Amino acid sequence: MQGLHLTADLRGCAAGRPVMTDTVALRRLCLDAVAEAGLTAVGELFHRFVPAPGQAHAPSGITGVVLLAESHLAVHTWPEIEAATLDVYVCNLGTDNTSCAHTLMDALAAAFSPERIERHAQRRG
Repeated sequence: MQGLHLTADLRGCAAGRPVMTDTVALRRLCLDAVAEAGLTAVGELFHRFVPAPGQAHAPSGITGVVLLAESHLAVHTWPEIEAATLDVYVCNLGTDNTSCAHTLMDALAAAFSPERIERHAQRRG
């Protein structure tokens, strides 16, 4: 097993951006970015959380996961603190998907227009 695990913590993401609170917008972004990066989606699930009691009009975040033939993508949004996290993991056994992983991460990060990004990369296996 060989792989690359990329993570990014995004801060200062405008809570009003559709990708922060709209599951349809976030799903479309993720699936389009996966395809454009040259990776293969094989399944997905996106879940929007309900606002906390007494905060019916407060924004609530989304957790989204795209299963890839090459491994996975996970996205978590917190509009209430203007933050999001991204997690891209690709297997590199047989085919080097490193550039695809970076392309996917870059596209997703850009879509959130964060003020700050903290990125990490870990070789696995």
